[in-house]
Amino acid sequence: MAVRRTMGSPAIGGVRLSGLGVKPLAQAALIAGLSVALFAAVWLYGAGLRDARYLDGWLLASGMILQIYFHVALKTTRLSPKAVARWRALHILLGYVLIAAFLSHANFSLPDTGMEWALWLGFFLVAASGVFGTYLSWSLKLRHSITTGFNFDRIPTRREEIAKEVYTAVTQDAAPSQDIPLPDLPYDVWILDLYANHLRDFLQAPRHFTAHLLGTHNPGQRLIDEIETLSRFVDPSRQEKLAAIKSLVIEKDGLDFARVHLLLTRGWLFVHVPVTYALIVISVLHVIVVYAYSSGAW
Repeated sequence: MAVRRTMGSPAIGGVRLSGLGVKPLAQAALIAGLSVALFAAVWLYGAGLRDARYLDGWLLASGMILQIYFHVALKTTRLSPKAVARWRALHILLGYVLIAAFLSHANFSLPDTGMEWALWLGFFLVAASGVFGTYLSWSLKLRHSITTGFNFDRIPTRREEIAKEVYTAVTQDAAPSQDIPLPDLPYDVWILDLYANHLRDFLQAPRHFTAHLLGTHNPGQRLIDEIETLSRFVDPSRQEKLAAIKSLVIEKDGLDFARVHLLLTRGWLFVHVPVTYALIVISVLHVIVVYAYSSGAW
């Protein structure tokens, strides 16, 4: 198991449509173009003295059905990795366009009735959780690429192994006593001081949750800077020791990042999927109520 940092290309809103072979600027243009086309179609429909809410409402309902079909297809159909990437890219693209459809259907205003509030809040939760989930996926690819052999459940075990390896590296060949005023091996004392003041607490448990959530490397980089600074003042053998410790610290920092983002990657689906199905049920009731209390004229 290994975790390594990589840099990737930018993406709009934390979302990549690479499964469709579309570049970032083209992604933005495509989403904007489809949204403008939707608004224009609704405006033309309304200009024809027809109720535009029927058009954007049915477009919204059709898009939501396609989104559900995407989820069902992934769960019930054996697809190739390329097919899954294309499905996911279409899911994300359609999700952004459906936000425009929902705003049009809501007439860019807050709801009035209880059912409208339920629809509004349900769609908001689905959209927000969807954007959050795609951000997490993009962030994992952009900042820390996890190799194929990575096992999430092994993170605690590997973290303990790293802590023991660093402790062993720090204490081997160390000065046996701190009571004498001038240690015979000052380099080892410095390394022990680095471990006690900076590394021990970092290695004992997951750290820097907020920094990893936001995707910043500042806390981990400060530890690396401390190691590199000390390395300039010790002999070659201790430089090798510090290089090994630095490698382990980088791996531990990567494990902490993976833990945060993979936990969130698992957790956001517990909001996104159930609320999506609940939204479908409320939407069906909404359609029934609308047609029950209107002429249904097109």
